[in-house]
Amino acid sequence: MTDSINTVQPLLQLQDVSISPKTSPSRLLVNNVSFTLEAGKTTCVVGESGSGKSLTALSIMGLLSQQLQLTSGKVLFNDKESGVQDIALLSDKALQKIRGAKIAMIFQEPMTSLNPVLTVGYQIGESLTMHLGLKGEVLKAKIATLLEMVGIPSNRAGSYPDELSGGQRQRVMIAMSIACEPRLLIADEPTTALDVTVQAQILKLLDELKTRMNMGMLFITHDFGVVADIADNVVVMFRGEIVEAGSKEQVLSNPQHPYTKALLACVPDAEGKKDLKPIDYAWLSDNKTLSAGT
Repeated sequence: MTDSINTVQPLLQLQDVSISPKTSPSRLLVNNVSFTLEAGKTTCVVGESGSGKSLTALSIMGLLSQQLQLTSGKVLFNDKESGVQDIALLSDKALQKIRGAKIAMIFQEPMTSLNPVLTVGYQIGESLTMHLGLKGEVLKAKIATLLEMVGIPSNRAGSYPDELSGGQRQRVMIAMSIACEPRLLIADEPTTALDVTVQAQILKLLDELKTRMNMGMLFITHDFGVVADIADNVVVMFRGEIVEAGSKEQVLSNPQHPYTKALLACVPDAEGKKDLKPIDYAWLSDNKTLSAGT
């Protein structure tokens, strides 16, 4: 569905990205984060709450809060029209043309992202009108196609968010995010609030859409079960830094960093027989400098 892009360069490159509060620039919440993402591949960024994974994702979109700043680093995006550009240097006006059209994001809780007084069809159509100029019957047909693509009957376009289940609302968010066929899709723990069955359906849908549209997908999660299902590559973050990165097979079968090993030790097995171990944070703090290549 999409044209090929420059295969010499990855779709996304983060180079030494650091984030700090504006009032305290030396206090790094994210410290020298670097990784790459290729088109058609999924990179999972794994870590507990407070590890800096969501801040890293927001920095790519230029959506850091007014209290935070990108202290240093580059966010290189390989766009077929403009070539490779550092989107961290773009103005808000330039970023608005990219958000939704070329880079899209699915947030963790759809009820905080969807407007409760607008129909879901209207909200899906906003980006189609803004970025593609669609109107009238053409717009209605595209909205119907998107809803059906994510498994929602097209006649629900006139529904309001509170008339849909949690899983349906998340599917609406997915429809909104893929409406303009973005190059890069960022999913920030989009299945956390869903039950296991719906979570599996959403993960399968995202993986199918990624393959069909040749998107790169950056998936933020704390769940290694999700990683095992959808990841091609894994980045593990601990207290604002990358401590390990590699292919899914490398990280899951042969973890190198104590924190990665500790996270995996917290994952229960299917039979419930595994002896789960708590994470020793004091020991990890003393050994945080041990890291695998990124």
